[in-house]
Amino acid sequence: MTAEARRGLEFDPIARARAQWVEAGWADAADGMAAVTSLMRAHQIVLARVEAALRPLGVTFARYEVLMLLWFSKRGSLPMKIIGSRLQVHPTSVTNAVDRLEDAGLVTRSTHPDDRRAYLVALTPAGRELAERATKVLNTEVFEQPVLSGRDQRALVDILTRLRRSAGDF
Repeated sequence: MTAEARRGLEFDPIARARAQWVEAGWADAADGMAAVTSLMRAHQIVLARVEAALRPLGVTFARYEVLMLLWFSKRGSLPMKIIGSRLQVHPTSVTNAVDRLEDAGLVTRSTHPDDRRAYLVALTPAGRELAERATKVLNTEVFEQPVLSGRDQRALVDILTRLRRSAGDF
């Protein structure tokens, strides 16, 4: 990382882009462009923090989400289709995550007892232990230190919930 990247820019590039949008005659879209671009950049920042916290444990956030979904399930297992639905990801993404978790001995995959075309994914004791360790790390290093006040956190969640609802997320 360059010294400039570590200390940050001397100006907000998104604010500058917004001004350039207005100057170019796209004022009606300028605030939307700034909002979307800010959201995308915030995603990059937060994902980098999460991935850095999880890297020493050898798990990505996508795989951590699968582990935690199974950890919170009543039986410690779920059909792959349900995992994809709950995580709102493509079936291929679920298959890739489960493949990696299975290779690491963190989950097992078996034919669903009620539907031989479906697979059931179950958390192993090692997977449960890693999920708990990863959660402790994320709570300490990321979730308890979001850089926003409690009020700002709640406002952000409210705004993003409205965005997700309007997109048909739930």
